[in-house]
Amino acid sequence: MIATLRRRNFALVWLAGLISMMGDWVLYIALPIYVYQLTGSALATSAMFVAEMVPALLLGSVAGVFVDRWDRKRTMVVANLLLTLGLLPLLLVHSADRVWLVYLVSFFEAIVAQFFNPAASAFLPTLAGEEHLVAANALNSLNSNLARLVGPALGGIIATRFGLFGVTLTDALTFLLAAALVFLVTASGSVKRVDVGQGAATEQAWRAVWREWLEGLYIVRRERLVAVLMSMFAIGSLGEGVMGVIFVVWVKEVLHGGAQELGWLMSAQAVGGLLGGLVIGGLSRGFSTHRLASLGPITFALLDIALFTYPVVLSGLWPGLLLIAIVGLPAAAIGASWTTLMQSGIKDEYRGRVFGAIGTTQSLFRLGGLLVAGALGGVLSPILLLDLFQGGSYLLAGLIAIVVLSGPATQALRNSQPQASVSRK
Repeated sequence: MIATLRRRNFALVWLAGLISMMGDWVLYIALPIYVYQLTGSALATSAMFVAEMVPALLLGSVAGVFVDRWDRKRTMVVANLLLTLGLLPLLLVHSADRVWLVYLVSFFEAIVAQFFNPAASAFLPTLAGEEHLVAANALNSLNSNLARLVGPALGGIIATRFGLFGVTLTDALTFLLAAALVFLVTASGSVKRVDVGQGAATEQAWRAVWREWLEGLYIVRRERLVAVLMSMFAIGSLGEGVMGVIFVVWVKEVLHGGAQELGWLMSAQAVGGLLGGLVIGGLSRGFSTHRLASLGPITFALLDIALFTYPVVLSGLWPGLLLIAIVGLPAAAIGASWTTLMQSGIKDEYRGRVFGAIGTTQSLFRLGGLLVAGALGGVLSPILLLDLFQGGSYLLAGLIAIVVLSGPATQALRNSQPQASVSRK
């Protein structure tokens, strides 16, 4: 991992991500509370999260087409600048009749993110090199957990002292700094365009975009390795959707806790994620990626089931803190290995479209998980729901990985289908 961080271009983007994600957590902690204080409505607050989810459902895979057409470094810089400017209308929100600006900002920021996220994922192999991909993805996982550990506490302090004005300017500043750091990257973000034939020059622009979007979907459908990994991402997202709703219910009804206990659990999860990212980065040379891709979700599932079920036999919060911290290790293995397999399994010129499709698929299945949680939350116990969907989804994904993503099987998958030709209509 140290060797990976010594790669200047990767280190710049890694630091930019850490800074911007810390700013995101500052805003994430403060903005929902502020909206609720202004409106007194849980529905008005939840509408903000819906506004963030809609662009991922509608634009995720389409945005990937443009990511594969544009310079990825330039896309990341421009996206960070747009995210900076897009936050500024929040400075005008002082009363309930201006809460609509919060929804507009959330919607706009989510649209920009649909271009930034696939560009960052597609650009990573160029920055880190194929031999450092697992370590680089593990470092990104560590990055996310470090931001989650520091950002909420920082957001609470800033919100208390300076209100939404201070929170907004802080997040905007982090995006501006991130844009400057990515601008300093010397690696080329240009994408090698495949030959689309003599007729491409006369195509209308909208037809070219439509054709390339269909080609991205074609790869997902025809490339079995990509399709298998996509199904694993989807299954995990379904469980995460249920988890997002029912975990709070579990803390309240099973642990008989409140916001304080939930905060302790989130902090322990962040610490575990940090340690997990370090460990997985160190193990990346000793364990094959496909082994991490299968053992990670199975271990994750078993630890999650133990976490959700322990109150039946043990009392107190400390076993939960310990278990949710340990879960950080297999969680880091999942994120690093699945992303690495996807990055190395497709050609560079298609990565933006495929990662865009992943974002859309994850959002769709996460929404399905939210709906399942809403429908069954009053019928089944929180323990059963979490064991069945969160634990069960990752257990199923791990079993799929064992069967399909073993070393020889992975190579067979890669050789089973040629890469999609862009001349296909």
